[in-house]
Amino acid sequence: MAQRDYYEVLGVSRSATQDELKAAFRRLARQYHPDVNDSPDAEERFKEINEAFAVLSDEQRRGAYDRYGHEGVRGPNGMPNFTVDFSDFADVFGDLFGFGGFGRTSQRARNAPRRGADLQYRLDLTFEEAVFGVEKEIEITRDELCATCNGSGAEPGTSPVRCSTCNGSGEVRRTRQTILGSMVQVTTCPACNGQGEIISTPCHTCKGRGLERRNRKKVISVPAGVDSGTQIRLAGEGQPGLYGGPNGNLFIAIKVKAHKYFHRREYDVLLDLNVNIAQATLGAEVEIPTVDGPTMLKIPNGTQPGKILRLRGKGIPKLRGNGRGDQLVVINVEVPINVDNDQRQLFEQLAESLGSEVRPQERGFLDWLKEALSS
Repeated sequence: MAQRDYYEVLGVSRSATQDELKAAFRRLARQYHPDVNDSPDAEERFKEINEAFAVLSDEQRRGAYDRYGHEGVRGPNGMPNFTVDFSDFADVFGDLFGFGGFGRTSQRARNAPRRGADLQYRLDLTFEEAVFGVEKEIEITRDELCATCNGSGAEPGTSPVRCSTCNGSGEVRRTRQTILGSMVQVTTCPACNGQGEIISTPCHTCKGRGLERRNRKKVISVPAGVDSGTQIRLAGEGQPGLYGGPNGNLFIAIKVKAHKYFHRREYDVLLDLNVNIAQATLGAEVEIPTVDGPTMLKIPNGTQPGKILRLRGKGIPKLRGNGRGDQLVVINVEVPINVDNDQRQLFEQLAESLGSEVRPQERGFLDWLKEALSS
């Protein structure tokens, strides 16, 4: 059977660049490697792909192949006179099969400094505490260096010993024979779990961890204007780092409890206020609650349901900036359900004077309310 053209094998044009050749080789190697492809012809296809790449990736061999075809890259015995250097593709096989190889490893140093994990604490606040800020004492549980062994994990007076399985490297290497030759598989040492040392006499306090759980109390300052979902970051207050790495951070997640009267809209405070028909019709001055305490509010005569009265500067302090929002008082006119005889007579007189004419409303109450809030 005639040997296939190398460009055809890799699926590239005769003008393909080195980057295009490498990309084609990566794709096909992943597809046809016998360890992942059960097809009967997978091994032969994989050898064919390797041979094509070995020729076309080398400028000198590629030139000879372009001029003389397959004869230009064969030795006196009629066999290919080259070998494949796969050192640039160790990561391909590492991704596929979990091993480095071909004489090169990309494993990171296991004892490099590592940052500690972050911790999170949920802090519940009242509506007023969120508005004006507060200092709160919290208690967290975290790991800290064991005071008995000072973090070594070994009982005082003893020391960790070098692991005899990996000779202190934290890794074990095994050679695997494949159709491409010898591949070196690098794995974490099972005896020392990658530490390179074995603690023969663990510390009686931390049981060899080098860390012990402790409860710590801390007073934190919550700024004015926070809301549910706000996070406060306390740098370095999380889990301890490993091998000299920095500590993680502590994140305080704010949760604001619902208020009996107030609602929040960004930095404004909303208050629904019920007034009677007389107050809405004739006007009145009434006492209402605000986050700063009780204050007097003037209700103009002829106030309609849904009317919004604004108290400037009575809202929530702005977290990133100066000033405060406003308090928006939404007026709701209460219609009495039960009236006594005197009240009924008064309403009948009022009804007679107002007449019985009704007028369709062009816009609904919700439209007026949405417009008022947006302004």
